Order: sequence, then structure tokens, then C-alpha cells
Amino acid sequence: MGNTLSMLTQYDIEEVQQHCNNTFSQQEIVSLYQRFCQLDRSGRGFISSDEFLSIPEFAVNPLSQRLLKIINGLNFKEFVSFLSTFSSGSTQEQKIEFIFKIYDLNCNGKVTFNDIMNMLRDLTGTYISEQQRQQVLTQLLKEAGYTEDSVFVLEDFVKILSSSGLKMEVEVPVD
Repeated sequence: MGNTLSMLTQYDIEEVQQHCNNTFSQQEIVSLYQRFCQLDRSGRGFISSDEFLSIPEFAVNPLSQRLLKIINGLNFKEFVSFLSTFSSGSTQEQKIEFIFKIYDLNCNGKVTFNDIMNMLRDLTGTYISEQQRQQVLTQLLKEAGYTEDSVFVLEDFVKILSSSGLKMEVEVPVD
């Protein structure tokens, strides 16, 4: 699987399926491999930042720079593992863990008020003022029983988001 120009063997497919807890069928993995090969224009066996940014929907996503810190340089197995987070077969906790990683930019296992404010800046741009962002976030935290001094760990995100009906799913087109 190192060379993206090589064919995917049955063993490779089963290995990737196992690595991703069988969230994708064998046919879906073959489709994902074809897409991976299209994205890996350099043929080096991984997808670079520039190659991810060649996907128009990804390039215009306000969180693309945050996502690149997580996904830059993925090989095929890691690519499928990343996408499995968005499959209907992944658990809500796996989805929440992914969201937590996006907020936890310095990878210290903690999310602060400022981390959340930075995310809001990325998402809202100039549509609302800094003061409005701060007021909204302060009020939301207060309603959830937290303050601006609160530090969130993954368990807090699970507690807060597990009852939210979080829906993060992508279908894999199969040829």
C-alpha cells in the first residue's frame, strides 16, 4: 500500500477494514482508495496539505487550517481511519473526540475559553464583533454551569455534546 499506483489486495482491504473497526464495506474501501489515489497527485503514498486544499469544499472550509494540523500527511490507512469518524458506524464518542481535537490546537488535552473563542473567530469571521462573541460564549458557558476560567477535558465535551443529537456523517459513493 506504500505506492498509491499499486493495486489494493484483498489482504490490504481486510487490514484497513480491521483498522477502522469495520465501519466501511470492502466496496467502500476500494472507492476510498480510488479517491485517495486521485488526491495523492504526487504518488508518494500520502496526501499533503496542498493536495487536501485542492478539494474546493475543503479549501473554503473555515476550519481547514485546523483540520490540516490533524490530517496533513495521511497515508491510505490513516485517510480511511480519519473518514471513519464521519461514517454512520462510528460512535458518538468517536465523533466528539474528533471535535475535541479540533478545539485542542496545542494538543495538551485541555480546551480553554480562549481556545473556544479562537474557534468562534474562525467560524464567524467579521460577521459578529469580538465583544458579541465573548458575550455569547460567556452566556452559553454560564447556562451549562461553566465559567470563562473553566478548562475542558474530553470528558467535559462528551458530557456536554452527548445529548446534543450530534450528526456528523458522510456517505461514501460506491461505483
